[in-house]
Amino acid sequence: MPQQLHIINGDGIAKSFRELELPGEIIIWREMLCEGPTTASLDNEEFYGLRKNFLKRTYDISPEYYEDKFITELNKLTAANGYDEIVLWFEFDLFSHINMLAVISHLQDNEKTAPVYLVCSKKLQDEKEFFPLSQLSLKHLKNHYDQRIPLNIDDVETAALMWQLYNGDNPQKLKGLITRETNFEYLSSCIRAHLERFPNVATGLNSLEKNVLKLIHNNTITSINHLVGYTLEYQGYFGFGDMQITRMINNLSIFYKVENERVVLTEEGEEALNGTRNFYREMKNDECLGGVKKYDFLYDSDSHKILKL
Repeated sequence: MPQQLHIINGDGIAKSFRELELPGEIIIWREMLCEGPTTASLDNEEFYGLRKNFLKRTYDISPEYYEDKFITELNKLTAANGYDEIVLWFEFDLFSHINMLAVISHLQDNEKTAPVYLVCSKKLQDEKEFFPLSQLSLKHLKNHYDQRIPLNIDDVETAALMWQLYNGDNPQKLKGLITRETNFEYLSSCIRAHLERFPNVATGLNSLEKNVLKLIHNNTITSINHLVGYTLEYQGYFGFGDMQITRMINNLSIFYKVENERVVLTEEGEEALNGTRNFYREMKNDECLGGVKKYDFLYDSDSHKILKL
């Protein structure tokens, strides 16, 4: 029996993993590197400082909690040796994939040479439906494990390069890797989703923000909590959680109002949805996506290019 190290994205999947009673050690990855500033290298004071400040300021997550829940696990990963296989358990979405890229880059930086396998949400042979790993029955989760995907050298190097570019100064460089063939079934879709997080050149809103306005326009939504639920369900490849979606909706407050027990668009919301007015100035802030400030770039939905201001 090979000695395995399992790196699991979040406590939800970890709970199911433990019920499978598979052999091997586990490390639980508790970060949301798709939001806020990051650096290519993970185990240094610059990275820790950036993340602690961002998470405290944005989500009121204390530095002590971060040290206990993330840095402790990262240190375990840095020190891990003697394993015959490393198994990554990550979902299909952008939230998970950015974390996964960071993990693979960290493995490479620390010269972990054991073969790497991926357990990822997908529709497998003999399965009728597609579900995220966190929603699978134990039988189907075990099926995913049994059919885990071996990652070759090119896969590992591509993932590590993408993490470097995510932390670089030009997100347009990521676009060049979208068509590269890998064993990551959803990586190209996730990178496209990331590029669409930059403000649209015509409206100043990004793809997910505009989708919130579409949901309000097209549905009878009775409260902000109802809107959060809709957005969680209809967000495509982003994979954001309650906290992230709620924060985004709060930042869109000029575009909607609650009227007669229904969330409706304001005049500004109608203008943004129809593309008749650009709200870049109203939306601009210092938020970072990896190595760059979000509002230092624009996304052109016609050419699918990222433009630097």
